[in-house]
Amino acid sequence: MSESKRATIRKYRKIGSDMKKVDAYVLGPKDYEEIPELTDEWFAKAQWHVGGVAVPRGRPKSTVTKEHVNMRLDRDVLAHFRAGGPGWQSRINAALRKVAKLDKRRRA
Repeated sequence: MSESKRATIRKYRKIGSDMKKVDAYVLGPKDYEEIPELTDEWFAKAQWHVGGVAVPRGRPKSTVTKEHVNMRLDRDVLAHFRAGGPGWQSRINAALRKVAKLDKRRRA
């Protein structure tokens, strides 16, 4: 190896970091001044990323869409379906499909 090449290698080695000095450094309050505080509001606005791609929030979009309607139902009919717990609107839909003799829809 030539002397000029050795000098170049020594030059680059001198530029490298001193890990002992880095390990000995103690972080202080001034080191945290630039970092924003992570509040509940910040987390509420944050987006989850998987593999560098943002993951959408909320319920996934269904391939089978339904139409929003307003209906007036008797109180006892509504109470009957609501008594079954969550999913009462889907049970009303299933009952209407049965009475109308429509095919059962498959979930996507």
